[in-house]
Amino acid sequence: MFDVRPVFNVVGLLVSCLGLTMLFPFALDLSRGNGHSGVFLECALITVLTGGMIYLATRREEARGLTLQQTFLLTTGVWVALPLFGALPFVLGATDASYTDAFFEAMSGLTTTGATVFSGLDYLPDGLLLWRSILQWLGGIGIIVVAMVFLPELRVGGMQIFRSEGFDTFGKILPRATEIAAQIAWLYVALTAACAVVYIASGMRSFDAVLHAMTTIATGGFSSYDASFVRFGAATEYACVLFMCLAALPFVRYVQLINGQPSSLFKDTQVRMFFIILMVAVGFLTAVLWQGNELQGELGFRKVLFNVVSIVTGTGYVSADYSGWGPVAIVLFFYVGLVGGCAGSTSCSVKVFRYQLLVSAIHMQLRKINSPHGVFNLRYQGRIVGTDVINSVISFFVIFFVSLGISAMALAFTGLDMLTAFSGAAAALANIGPGLGEVIGPSGNYGSLNDTAKWILAMTMLLGRLELLAVYTLFTLRFWRN
Repeated sequence: MFDVRPVFNVVGLLVSCLGLTMLFPFALDLSRGNGHSGVFLECALITVLTGGMIYLATRREEARGLTLQQTFLLTTGVWVALPLFGALPFVLGATDASYTDAFFEAMSGLTTTGATVFSGLDYLPDGLLLWRSILQWLGGIGIIVVAMVFLPELRVGGMQIFRSEGFDTFGKILPRATEIAAQIAWLYVALTAACAVVYIASGMRSFDAVLHAMTTIATGGFSSYDASFVRFGAATEYACVLFMCLAALPFVRYVQLINGQPSSLFKDTQVRMFFIILMVAVGFLTAVLWQGNELQGELGFRKVLFNVVSIVTGTGYVSADYSGWGPVAIVLFFYVGLVGGCAGSTSCSVKVFRYQLLVSAIHMQLRKINSPHGVFNLRYQGRIVGTDVINSVISFFVIFFVSLGISAMALAFTGLDMLTAFSGAAAALANIGPGLGEVIGPSGNYGSLNDTAKWILAMTMLLGRLELLAVYTLFTLRFWRN
């Protein structure tokens, strides 16, 4: 049995930090006299004290690095522990939520899924609305750090291809990974602030602008209104599209951009492919709607653009009930939701680079069949890709779709209809948010589902956010033996 104290030490520290962030909604509710400030103070004390005791109980005088096993356990442990405490304000607050609903909401927030069980968001206390946005904002920056630091080292789903991309290629410019992480944090804050300013300029009131800026940059999709972006104007929708796209690009490219490598962003093949996918999907669906006289002119283009970008990036905002656009639209939204943004962004789902590597591997295999004695090397971003990367990517695709099937079947056994079960499983595994159908579609939410279904979906969100294999590894005997 390996030493778990370093893992609990970091988890305890992060839990305490989460408790400190509860002071922001506490201060907001206190200043507005909503009468719910005491809830956040109570939750903050519970969370900070519990995390602090765990931290002190596992603290060691000598500083050591984490082993591979400890890193796997830490990656999953953090995303399990934080929702456990992040749920407390929902249980003790004004939502009258059961712990199941509260945990679902907290997990959805920290994994930036954006699926919600709450109705009447327009009437929730401002502190709770702020807390939902804080959870997603923290989850967004957390997943960037995980994607840059942990997953490449854990060799999960082909992410090892970005080991040199994230750190070594900076060479003399940024010799330390901590320095890169610090710059990414500043960029994340700057993008959030810029998004809030643009939202205010587009007509949003300041409080809504701050909340939506936090969940836009996190590509999370929590809104302060049940109607999401339906209640906002055209300028706000276009502004949101811009920042959803920016958040779905690799943040390491922004770091390179501000350090004198402006071409790195535009030379990135996954960035170019991301925008190609968006243009094709938006153009095709716009033409379908125009031809069918569903939505015409600029309005039709805008609604298609907004909702396609929202689903591809995994943000989950809605500005129209696209479930009524016909079967072609429904099928398209399902498939583009399984694409996702770029690796190293706050976006989720499969990610563009994996599809690129899979297509390249298939193409190389066809060439080998036609030329059995030929020597072929698969390249990505100008570098030769090893067989370990290809095997990891193929394994990811297999496990992703097997997990999707198992999750959908499990949901169906709880009594859900197949459309709700299958689209809900896909929305949770890809961390998209809204599913399809009348229950969990763009005009519904997950509140009416039974508790068993909610726990299945919450665990599916965790699997999808941590790229599946980082979680599944913990259930193998070999992991615990070594």
